[in-house]
Amino acid sequence: MKNLFTIFLLLISIGIVSAQDKAIADVNAVKSDTSYWLKSIEGTFALNQASFSGNWTGGGVNSIAFSAGMLGRANYAKGNWSWDNTLDLLYGVIKNQDQDERKSNDRIFLDSKVGLKASEKWNYFFSGNFLSQFAPGYTFTDTDRTLISKFANPAFLTFALGMEYKPNEEFSLRMAPFSPRFTFVTDKELYRNVPLNYGVPIGQTVRTEWLAFSLLADWNKQLSENISFKARYQMYVNYETLAFNAIDHRLDLILAAKVSNAISVTLTALTIYDLDQDDKIQFSQGLGIGLVYKRGNFPE
Repeated sequence: MKNLFTIFLLLISIGIVSAQDKAIADVNAVKSDTSYWLKSIEGTFALNQASFSGNWTGGGVNSIAFSAGMLGRANYAKGNWSWDNTLDLLYGVIKNQDQDERKSNDRIFLDSKVGLKASEKWNYFFSGNFLSQFAPGYTFTDTDRTLISKFANPAFLTFALGMEYKPNEEFSLRMAPFSPRFTFVTDKELYRNVPLNYGVPIGQTVRTEWLAFSLLADWNKQLSENISFKARYQMYVNYETLAFNAIDHRLDLILAAKVSNAISVTLTALTIYDLDQDDKIQFSQGLGIGLVYKRGNFPE
């Protein structure tokens, strides 16, 4: 069980990478009748810096920050069958003078779904997705910092079997009445700093939730020639602990405006509600200007 999410991550990464290799080779070619793939890859990098002289009367703190991200999609459709894959990576750091560096963004999200057409806009589906982070996370005081998370601590591996509504390539809504989830915290000492231990029983490394319902809505919209919007909402309901305030919610939002072919402005926002992490809503937001690279054959 400990290696389950590692095997899943490897398999999905291989599938996405192989699809992206094919996209780069033939994205500019004329699409033939035997081409059943829609593929895209988008990379971003932003660097921000500020410095002030010692006698700067307006006040200010010397700082440097960077962020990097990658979004890859590879969707296959032939006959009544489809296979959709998403790899979403994001990482950012900020360093203020006289302070330790701190994360501004950190996300690893992999998703793979096999679908069988039930009607024009509905599919039966089976999927798996993996959610975690790259680097250690801390809470800070004036004099110290406390480790509260790190790579694959926590990590969430969720499977789902149900129905999907997909009216076009922009939007999909999955509803799964059977959706087991595995929560991994392999560092058994982390609970000393995180009393709830992300829902994993103290002394164990995995929490298994077999009886659950999940919902995932994904929207990738090209608002105009230079502006795109991405939204992903996830809901998870454990039947055994069914209560309104025990439902998990996560909402990721990205608004990107292209200034030129190589430069874009990106606004990101993330909202989480999960009683296994905190009894209040968590929120983060970021704004960056940087380089962008995008290729693919998804319809605009």
